[in-house]
Amino acid sequence: MRNFSFFGRLSRAFNEYPSLSKIIVVSTISGGSLIAYAETNTYNGRQDHIAHADANASDGGGALSEVVPKKKKVVLLGTGWAGMSFLKNLNNPTYEVEVVSPRNFFVFTPLLPSVTCGKVEARSIAEPIRNIIIKKNVDISFSEAECVKIDPQNKKIYCRATIDSHSKGEEEFAVDYDYLIIAVGAQVNTFNTPGVMENCHFLKEIDDAQKIRKNVIESFEKASLPSLSEEERKKILHFVIVGGGPTGVEFAAELHDFVNEDVVKLYPKVKDLVKITLLEATDHILNMFDKRITNFAENKFGREGIDVKLGSMVTGINENEISTKARGNGKTSSTPYGMVLWSTGIGPRPLIKEFMKQIGQGNRRALATDEWLRVEGFDNIYSLGDCATINQRKVMEDIAEIFKKADKDNSGTLTVKEFQETLDDICERYPQVELYLKNKQKRNIVDLVKEAKGDAAKESMELNIEEFKAALSEVDSQMKNLPATAQVANQQGAYLANCFNRMEECEKNPEGPPRFRGTGHHRFHPFRYRHLGQFAPLGGEQTAAQLPGDWVSIGHSSQWLWYSVYASKQVSWRTRALVVSDWLRRFIFGRDTSGI
Repeated sequence: MRNFSFFGRLSRAFNEYPSLSKIIVVSTISGGSLIAYAETNTYNGRQDHIAHADANASDGGGALSEVVPKKKKVVLLGTGWAGMSFLKNLNNPTYEVEVVSPRNFFVFTPLLPSVTCGKVEARSIAEPIRNIIIKKNVDISFSEAECVKIDPQNKKIYCRATIDSHSKGEEEFAVDYDYLIIAVGAQVNTFNTPGVMENCHFLKEIDDAQKIRKNVIESFEKASLPSLSEEERKKILHFVIVGGGPTGVEFAAELHDFVNEDVVKLYPKVKDLVKITLLEATDHILNMFDKRITNFAENKFGREGIDVKLGSMVTGINENEISTKARGNGKTSSTPYGMVLWSTGIGPRPLIKEFMKQIGQGNRRALATDEWLRVEGFDNIYSLGDCATINQRKVMEDIAEIFKKADKDNSGTLTVKEFQETLDDICERYPQVELYLKNKQKRNIVDLVKEAKGDAAKESMELNIEEFKAALSEVDSQMKNLPATAQVANQQGAYLANCFNRMEECEKNPEGPPRFRGTGHHRFHPFRYRHLGQFAPLGGEQTAAQLPGDWVSIGHSSQWLWYSVYASKQVSWRTRALVVSDWLRRFIFGRDTSGI
């Protein structure tokens, strides 16, 4: 009883005082070190509610001592990476936040491929959203529902409950907002390929991973039945992955490891009949990675028997065969399969499609925002994550205004000094300028001016408006959309939360770059994505890592780095402990093959 009481008090202490869990975990396995740092939010929801109640308490007779200003209502749609990051970083108690999402948990999506073959349990990568909001000092509520319509004119959204209440009239409701944050993510893009929706698996949600896991186990069980012919067994055990991006490659690697480490022991009669095919429509898999990683992955898969077919475009899928067309010669072929995973890209959800048509963006593939994540045309609607894309403003659209701002003496020409003084503001407002200088290996502004003038640049050299345009004429060609990754969404959520935390302060003292069209400064610095690197697990305890600074590492050492980073990036100590324990269990006992 004494031990039970001790652990009970310890558990309550960590729940009621999250700051106690600011610790470092170091776990050493087989000579490798796994280091994870984490700091939980030090706010305690119940204590803050008590503090607010005390501050607003009535004076003896029951009258309020002062009028409490009405809180601005913030409605957040979605509990994915962007929404979770916004909630975790928001700490301004002057807002009332309502979260609306069809799922009441956050999923650590990079580990979904690990769930498909029993390396990690589904519950280990899911964190209830209420566990996140209860620790905040902000008034946050949650509704498990799906937004079906956005009404920006009346500042309302219309929602439909995803829980069957068996009571008509309660399933649909409206929510008012002062600020709307759209972070609903994206759905799978089938490119209108016939048969994809009916016959393919996807890997976007936990339900998808669990269905794949069940299908994989059932495939081996079915192929082990004595009544089947060898051809039927081969068909059942032919796993096809469409799409050579990170998700498709990691699933292929996980499935190959499962076959070679577990199936050989559990299903010895059918292990030699397994075939894994990876179809990629372009010339290489992992196109977004360094060529060294791409070549290593293709060679590794070839050695291990994973059939990588490049330049192979899927034209249709029925319940028995998948049809492809080879790029170049146009040769078509059909192959029987047992299971197909479709992992080729993303597209907008129905809500986003309808909203884009409503606001005149119907011809786009994602909701367009400005550099401050505001939906174009609205000051109170923000969008981030996979459902949105930043429409970076072009330098040449504002070239005349930029020149006018830089020409402080109104001489009609710019000295190199004036150009240099303006460049920092230009680079912040238009990041493609800095990228252009870097890619062209220009050391400074003099090199850019020299290229525009065509002669030796001197400190006193001046540029007129046409020469200024010539110097910056090619920079807009460097504009690129940000990738639809968890890393981008996570940074956008943190950025927007920081803006909301300091909204009043920056209204009075703007900190952003000067307005080239107009006077004064922007309230905030524009959002800037900072690429922290990316991983590509390739199976066999080998991972490819590409980090900033053109640093590439491939092998077992990168696998330990992958373990360390993914453990440290979990959103709570609960999920961190569960994921690490799943990895340890797999090392000791192998993968779970129960299929549940």
